[in-house]
Amino acid sequence: MASRLSGALRLAGLDDYIAPSQECIKPVKVEKKPGKAAAKIKIEADGSYFQIGQDGEAQKLEKAKITLNDCLACSGCITSAESVLITQQSHEELCKILTSNKTAAPNEQKLVVVSVSPQSRASLAVRCKLSVLETAKKLTAFLKSLGKCGVHYVFDTTFSRNFSLLESQKEFVKRFRKQAEDKKALPMLASACPGWICYAEKTHGSFIIPYISTTKSPQQVMGSLIKGYFAEQQHLTPDQIYHVTVMPCYDKKLEASRPDFFNQEYQTRDVDCVITTGEVLKLLEQEGVSLSDVDPAPLDTMFSSAAEEELTSHSGGGSGGYLEHIYKYAAKELFGIQVDTIQYKPLKNKDFQEVTLEKDGVVLLQFALAYGFRNIQNLVQKLKRGKSPYHYVEVMACPSGCLNGGGQIELEGESSKDGLQQVEKLYNSLKAEIPEENRTVTELYEQWLGGTESEKAGKALHTEYHAVEKISTGFNIKW
Repeated sequence: MASRLSGALRLAGLDDYIAPSQECIKPVKVEKKPGKAAAKIKIEADGSYFQIGQDGEAQKLEKAKITLNDCLACSGCITSAESVLITQQSHEELCKILTSNKTAAPNEQKLVVVSVSPQSRASLAVRCKLSVLETAKKLTAFLKSLGKCGVHYVFDTTFSRNFSLLESQKEFVKRFRKQAEDKKALPMLASACPGWICYAEKTHGSFIIPYISTTKSPQQVMGSLIKGYFAEQQHLTPDQIYHVTVMPCYDKKLEASRPDFFNQEYQTRDVDCVITTGEVLKLLEQEGVSLSDVDPAPLDTMFSSAAEEELTSHSGGGSGGYLEHIYKYAAKELFGIQVDTIQYKPLKNKDFQEVTLEKDGVVLLQFALAYGFRNIQNLVQKLKRGKSPYHYVEVMACPSGCLNGGGQIELEGESSKDGLQQVEKLYNSLKAEIPEENRTVTELYEQWLGGTESEKAGKALHTEYHAVEKISTGFNIKW
């Protein structure tokens, strides 16, 4: 979806949202000054507000400013693409940083790093009629040419997803083994989708939070890697790096803005700015550049001087493959069963499917994927009634998952179904890697994190959630 953000709440055209509020309910602090009687408010033609005192004096009023943190702390809006215009979360802000780097003193310049999601890359590849590898190399070249100074490094979040998958696998096995003493250990619910997390915190709060996996999403693991490991390698402090991610989803802007991902010591976020796939297209158009005409550049790698010439992916679908990886790992680890292929059983619709592991007629594992808020609501209601049979659920807010995110590019002259199929085909065209076999990941666990179970690993790769107190207004009362 390539339309830009507006000043008001933007609803993506996914036709799958929950109770959008009719107005923003952020409380506004009114400064009352002694001796002032009631005044009238006048609205000018340009939308400016003026307070007219009893003496006829006019005073211009400031417009209310809303940040993404306000949205996270507000129970007024829950949508599949909840997004508010915020200066720190747009492609214009990236351009400002690149421009300021040109005139800043060397010690004040930021090292600019962009991390691109594989879903965004596939969407761009279809739009520009390129292969995924061609798209990656040309996008790297384009970003490095921006603003003459350009971006310094362009990375792939497939690497950070290795950590998310490995941590999710281990977390599930731990929860499974303690389900007897902890009634809320299972089902474990996926945590990679910020739209789902926002909905869970605001709508179901303390009931649902214990079920949600504490593993960080690939975006936020990448944030830990860039502002932690990579900063150390570059002999920089975290605040000297400006980290941008390219994502298929507007809700990733909300995720990056969570206080949990803010470094108090250095006063910097793990991810400074999130731009959607559509905003990258906007950036290309703004620069008058066609990606297909850009000369390719070598791909960057965080871990050696040699350039990467190969891209990899993970099996299990366009939303990260969490169900598949956890299912196979748990089957082997808990029951000694080697699972090579997974048979999905569609239920009410293609966005609600389940997978079952049986032995001698006994169900050992029962997993499901639930995409879109209609299926999520059904899942939560089953949980509340104690009727959910699942051990794990891969939950994603967008129907059809992340490849169909609200920030993806709509193809002109193509039906949404045909366009999505093309994106899926390109996304699945890469060789799938197995996280456990990635030697660099293993080395980082040992050398950077001090082991898989270390306190540092827990802080870098896990997070927590917070129930949001509901605010009652005339707009959200159910009659």
